[in-house]
Amino acid sequence: MAGVNKVILIGNLGAEPEVRTTPQGATVANLRLAVSETWKDQQGQRQEKTEWVNLVLWRQQADIAQRFLHKGSKIYVEGKLSTRSWDDKATGQKRYATDVVVDTFTMLDGRPGGSEGGFSGGEGGSFSAPAARPAPARRPAAAPADDFGSSYSAPSAGAAEDDLPF
Repeated sequence: MAGVNKVILIGNLGAEPEVRTTPQGATVANLRLAVSETWKDQQGQRQEKTEWVNLVLWRQQADIAQRFLHKGSKIYVEGKLSTRSWDDKATGQKRYATDVVVDTFTMLDGRPGGSEGGFSGGEGGSFSAPAARPAPARRPAAAPADDFGSSYSAPSAGAAEDDLPF
């Protein structure tokens, strides 16, 4: 039986995106997302717990993150868990880290200013691109607003113009 590897998060960035280019030329961005939950304890006192999640964005999404996301930005993220391992050079021990490889994200903060990137100011934007291959050239698309702001999903590679829903 096949499993499901799906993560959905809403949180705030704890630092500026760290963006680099791989030796093969792909752009990758690493983000730290703070996801908090609050509750009242038995004494009625408000309690809060924050989890820090490592996010990995590739190619076009990494470029968008570098341009539009900043420390404190609120985003909605969908992705999948991925665990990586390495040998610690200092101790020789095997180390592990679990990241969320982002499939799609939506900026929940309003963007003051103009319409850079084809999205109007004051709206969020949703960005979806294949993680394993470069996305085809994007063009702005009219899409109905949802609870997370304007949304746009890049067409999959190989999609014919007639297959597009707009």
